[in-house]
Amino acid sequence: MDEQEQVAAFLAANDLTCPPAYRLLDLAAEVGELAADATAATGYGADPDAFDVKRDELGDALFALLALCDQLDVDAGDALADSLAKYETRLAEDGSAGSDAD
Repeated sequence: MDEQEQVAAFLAANDLTCPPAYRLLDLAAEVGELAADATAATGYGADPDAFDVKRDELGDALFALLALCDQLDVDAGDALADSLAKYETRLAEDGSAGSDAD
């Protein structure tokens, strides 16, 4: 069972369905927690070498993203493959993975 299937099964088993908009808000909150922790750890960027994020917080953000994919009926693996192909194209054409051209 892949990670997205695990999350979907957990959501179903625990009756944790909700509208996709709530899933997106949860994802934003989890990523915000990561940013807040990193900001605090580095003294608001004064000490970049002190950068640290907790594994469980990364897991929370991943769970939220996979739950959103499940609610939207998007295969996370396919979405990742599309994204990697997009970055490869940008690198080949522009030498940069940035999205300035989009």
